[in-house]
Amino acid sequence: MTDAFVPAAPRAAMRNVPLATPRRRAASPRVSVVLPACNAARTLGAAIASLRAQTFSDWELLLVDDGSTDDSAALGEAAAREDARIRCLRQPHRGIVAALHAGLAAARGMFVARMDADDTSPPDRLAVQTAFLEQHADIGLVSGQVTFAGNARRNAGFARHVAWLNTLTTPEAIALHRFVESPVAHPSVLFRRALLERHGSYRDGPFPEDYELWLRWLEQGVRFAKVPAVVLHWADCPDRLSRRDPRYAVDTFYAVKAPYLARAIRRTLGGRELWVWGAGRVTRRRLRPLTEQGLAIQGFIDVDRRKWGRPRHGYRVVGPAELPAPGQALVIGYVASLGARELIQSALEARGFRAGEDYWLAA
Repeated sequence: MTDAFVPAAPRAAMRNVPLATPRRRAASPRVSVVLPACNAARTLGAAIASLRAQTFSDWELLLVDDGSTDDSAALGEAAAREDARIRCLRQPHRGIVAALHAGLAAARGMFVARMDADDTSPPDRLAVQTAFLEQHADIGLVSGQVTFAGNARRNAGFARHVAWLNTLTTPEAIALHRFVESPVAHPSVLFRRALLERHGSYRDGPFPEDYELWLRWLEQGVRFAKVPAVVLHWADCPDRLSRRDPRYAVDTFYAVKAPYLARAIRRTLGGRELWVWGAGRVTRRRLRPLTEQGLAIQGFIDVDRRKWGRPRHGYRVVGPAELPAPGQALVIGYVASLGARELIQSALEARGFRAGEDYWLAA
């Protein structure tokens, strides 16, 4: 069962009245760009300019000002006066999910693109992504390559995440790695608006709203893809929401994916034993939301010889050589340290384990 899309509040209550523009607006654009903004005056102008520079012109921009106290609203209103495709929607500060709902409620396009106020898009982004969805009826959401528009040395972790995202280039890779982290950059996506009615929209809660939505859509069979072109210059500003809001803390990602991962495990487990690769303290802490889903763990696998034969909270710890065969075991890779994921994947596949059938990577 899925929840139907319900906007955060009635449109009248949001005072979402489009500003007057010098040209007549098209009845139904093919693409609606939803861009929430809160106190983003420093970067908003560049974001809007990158959209107005698109080679694809059949779009509308729903710029949702979420209670800004700086000049964000004024910038949006000025842009709307200059370009009839831009609508500036204003609401009291309610947060990112309410702003997204407001923009989606006003959207008229067949496709919805996301943008953030501190990012920019290359001129051919909308043209490339729209053409892709129109040519691939089996794909519901399309992203693409992302460039890191920040300081890679100072923000090495974020830069590594961007590099990892860019390795997930097929629908199969995106689906198989969805339990590691969010497999697409939120402001880089373009999706079919019909998905909102069919599979539900963003949910508000103590979790990253985009990751929960991707997990839900992927579980329900929506196929994600990426075009082989850069579609977003992704910033990493110090005041970015994902840096300061507890909903985007690392442990919340493990909590929100736990029920989805548990269902995927149950679908593939059969009568096999369930093993976890990684016996460290951090791994055990992040595993807790998964065991709370009722899954019984047989034991831990670890490369540290000092841990072999020493129980961890009642579970056996063994070396990789003692892991049962694929027909007898399903493995969850739960080690998040740099390079560990690749080591685990290589070791398992050398033993004949298949991703999504005999093992899942979850860190």
